[in-house]
Amino acid sequence: MQQRNRTISRVAWYATACLALGTFLIPAAHAQRLPDTVRPEHYGLKLTPNLKDATFTGSETIDVQVLKPVDSITLNAAEIKFHSVKTKLNGKTLKATVTEDTDKQQVTFNFHQQLPAGPLKLEVEYSGILNGQLRGFYLSKTEKRNYAVTQFEPTDARRAFPSFDEPAFKATYDVTLVVDKGDTAISNTNIISDSAGPGADKHTIRFAPTPKMSTYLVAFLVGDFECTSGESDGVPIRACATPDKVELTKYAVKAAEFVLHYYNTYFDIKYPMPKLDMIAIPDFEAGAMENFGAITYRETDLLIDEKTASIGAKKNVGLVVAHEMAHQWFGDMVTMQWWDNLWLNEGFATWMENKPVAAWHPEWNIPQDVAEGLNGTLNLDAQRTTRTIRAKVETPDQINEMFDGITYGKAGAVLLMVENYLGEDTFRRGVHNYLAAHMYGNATAEDFWGAQTKESKKPVDKIMESFIAQPGVPLLSFETPQGNDVSVSQQRFFLSPSVKVDGAQAWNIPVCIKSSDGGDNCEVLFSTEKSLNVPQAPFFFADAEGKGYYRTSYPADVYAKILSNVETGLKPEEQISLLGDAWAQVRADKMAVGDYLDLVAAVKDDTNASVIGTALGAVETIHTRIAATEEERDALAAWVRRNFKPAYERLGAASDNDSPGKKELRATLFGYLGTIGKDPDVIAEAKQIAEKYLADPSSVESTFAQTAIGIAAINGDAAFFDQLQKAFETSANPQLQESSLRMLAAFKNQTLERRALDYTVSGKVRNQDSAIELLILLRGIETRDQAWQYIQQNWDKVQAQLTTSMGGYLVSGTGSFCSADARQQVESFFSTHKVPASERALARAKDQINDCIELRSAQEGKLKEWIAAQK
Repeated sequence: MQQRNRTISRVAWYATACLALGTFLIPAAHAQRLPDTVRPEHYGLKLTPNLKDATFTGSETIDVQVLKPVDSITLNAAEIKFHSVKTKLNGKTLKATVTEDTDKQQVTFNFHQQLPAGPLKLEVEYSGILNGQLRGFYLSKTEKRNYAVTQFEPTDARRAFPSFDEPAFKATYDVTLVVDKGDTAISNTNIISDSAGPGADKHTIRFAPTPKMSTYLVAFLVGDFECTSGESDGVPIRACATPDKVELTKYAVKAAEFVLHYYNTYFDIKYPMPKLDMIAIPDFEAGAMENFGAITYRETDLLIDEKTASIGAKKNVGLVVAHEMAHQWFGDMVTMQWWDNLWLNEGFATWMENKPVAAWHPEWNIPQDVAEGLNGTLNLDAQRTTRTIRAKVETPDQINEMFDGITYGKAGAVLLMVENYLGEDTFRRGVHNYLAAHMYGNATAEDFWGAQTKESKKPVDKIMESFIAQPGVPLLSFETPQGNDVSVSQQRFFLSPSVKVDGAQAWNIPVCIKSSDGGDNCEVLFSTEKSLNVPQAPFFFADAEGKGYYRTSYPADVYAKILSNVETGLKPEEQISLLGDAWAQVRADKMAVGDYLDLVAAVKDDTNASVIGTALGAVETIHTRIAATEEERDALAAWVRRNFKPAYERLGAASDNDSPGKKELRATLFGYLGTIGKDPDVIAEAKQIAEKYLADPSSVESTFAQTAIGIAAINGDAAFFDQLQKAFETSANPQLQESSLRMLAAFKNQTLERRALDYTVSGKVRNQDSAIELLILLRGIETRDQAWQYIQQNWDKVQAQLTTSMGGYLVSGTGSFCSADARQQVESFFSTHKVPASERALARAKDQINDCIELRSAQEGKLKEWIAAQK
């Protein structure tokens, strides 16, 4: 499953600061594991949805294997009404009594006699609702009609059919859907028959049997979907959408064609399904979901107009497609045994998604984006509230909280580090061996790192175990190299200087030191202190390639040498690593904020958008979290203009003929000049570009235009608010729709902010988007106070929008405050206004407020000194 943590444009900095939390939440339940006495082997499902009444009926058979004699059979079900349950034993039909435990989301079928070990067929007649919660078998709506669609991960297949709804209970499926005449249906496999009836207004669609798979990967969708078709390596590929948007599916088909061939080659295991469908759904909570052979998406993560889409939008579609397709091997074909090892799905897909996209479009500089993402993950994991990658989970709430930046970002980053240590070919062979050994089965973390250890003959098991089982980020402190040796010590790193560090915690860390010949030296640090070998190089730098999952600290003389080579001797990924390490040291009060700003000035003429974005992203945090007065912010704005406007002006006017890198660099510089820099020329230009783009999206280079809309909104009036609202309500382009909606939350005029708040909870914004709108308003330095007051005063309206799993976004947004009084308000309010499964999000928010108070106290005086020295 793809998190909703992709940026819309770099100017939307306040909207994305905490999306990496990615908490996917479900109302509380106290589910327990099913007994392992009965195992399913095959499901026969026949469902008849009623799109008008938002209900469905189901007829189900489950072939099970009873492993030892039992008196009853327990499985999962939620919001299901049972009409009959029966089985046959020795030629006799037995009817069951059904006992429901709604808290556990379980039902027990009692046949009033002992069932012997061996095969048994359960026959169930039932009915259910097409809910409005974006989970299970649910209703998705457009202005013209209703659709019936599914989202089962992690624990909601039980809302569509009674099932053994745990990943280890794999089985095969025969799916049949009875749908309205004129509608079609999509499921995991290809259609094998389509017959008229029952009745004149229905037809019955039957799909081919599936391979063995987990319940959460089953999918079925009903409506008037239309598709664009393609093919790769003999596999039919389709991208489908509502009829009005089918023209926007073509780019996704191109992406999938490239990715499927890439993965077939990389894994050396052919794509395991007879076809691949990708379906855009109007109402969809996550970014996308990897249902085996029938991947579902938010419209904004699949549908774009290639001619007018920004580079960011194209990257996003490519990466989300690649992420979900990676799951067809990692997660679908080979599935984690239990949700504590969810990282085996999501960490792998996060690491893997970048490879085919980088090969498809090398000009997109994907490795630099990966380095940016790693930097953000390190900061997330260095907070006071974090967790281990593998964590104990039992209930749906606990399971859903696993879908966060640790499972995705940290797990993916650790895999990247280990791959860098072993070499790509060795790591790839280990991946192949792991998949081949567990094909269509379940696996554990030990299975994976055991395969890598065996293939590489290196201590991958010891490295992986230390990072999977321990929370936090290592800090490597180096001394000045002496000849061919350098002494290094490690300890856990926290962004907060007040946290007491456990000196005994240590990791087994592959440390890669930069060398002059490009063959960087990687050596494993097994203890808290050690001497490492130093290869020949003009200067010492201990994160070659920028792929290490650790922070670094150097003596003054070593750091000075790195700085003198920052533009000539470091790759962009290494520059990003250096910038990230330096900023982390500022937050930990180990470096003065002025020293970091001097480092930013040293890279001001860099031509890589990710380097500039990393550098100025931290300056934005200085602007919002350290600077406490308008005078300080104005001084920062002047410094940004003075240092970065010349680089922007050298790029010239935006053009569709520019390289992707140039487009992104221009947009990045333009965005920060218009926000932190408050440059009047940039703001005026942004307003002109935004007006032109909204009138005709093809008239302006889109990467630049998307950034201009953000700047124009921050400085916008009521007329521009009306334009964006109209674009959101009437545009058929999902990218323009989403960006227009997001920017309604950027207006700093209080009257317009109130309009945005009222609009967000009016019912005109889909539930999947409303919490993100509130998050953006909470993150804005000019908008957060009014937004917080509005949320408290209108909680009933706000809470009504949180019927999906988006409550954690709202709670996490309160972490933008920077005072003890605000912290007390947040804590007090959410103690009496509970948001389901947001415990970790609330803990993080309080930590972030405390960290801001601490950061400002430690660094504001130093910022004033630095500002004075600039005059």
